[in-house]
Amino acid sequence: MSSTANFQRARRPEQIAARREAILGAARDLLADGRAADVSLGDIGSRTGLAKSALLRYFGSREVIFLEILDREWRQWLDTLDAPPPPSCDGPWATERVFAATVADTLAQRPVLCDLISVMAGVLERNIDLDFARDFKQRAAANTARLADLTAATLPALSAAATHQFAGAVFIITAGLWPYARPTDVVAAVSAQMGQPDPEEAFRANLRAGLVAQLVGLSAQAEA
Repeated sequence: MSSTANFQRARRPEQIAARREAILGAARDLLADGRAADVSLGDIGSRTGLAKSALLRYFGSREVIFLEILDREWRQWLDTLDAPPPPSCDGPWATERVFAATVADTLAQRPVLCDLISVMAGVLERNIDLDFARDFKQRAAANTARLADLTAATLPALSAAATHQFAGAVFIITAGLWPYARPTDVVAAVSAQMGQPDPEEAFRANLRAGLVAQLVGLSAQAEA
């Protein structure tokens, strides 16, 4: 018998965990090569050698797989921000500008995370059961709170409500901008003919501008 067959028949907890990791790893690789909208259960099955029915024994749906990857990518991104706040800077709203730009630039370096953020509410959360929805939303709330805490460490004058508003705005602004960063080949060709900027460069610039405006605005309100 092949090792693959033995692996597929495994039932011990550590083997089940290994299979789940293999599925998540395969899906993550596919997402790195394209878009969530273009990756099917069949694609993941082809990459892992598992039938769709086998995949669904370990994850309730394609959307559950992607949300698990989203949570993992989200936490890994937060790890890169989990450092001492940037030093005080000169000029009006300098600390706000530096921190917001850091959030934007590090997020833009993670296209898989940006893509999953862009489809989380409108697509991925539409095909999950109650228990998984509860678990995922609790993890999402913890991740949002962690970003709010990082913001508060940098800008202690902001209220808890303001730091949570900024943390939520990071997702909303990213979700709105990202689809324009990955146009179809036809749209990309027309945009280039029209002299429009590179879509991914425009995404990075607009994300930075949006987050800076959000954080400066919240600080200005706090001082008013």
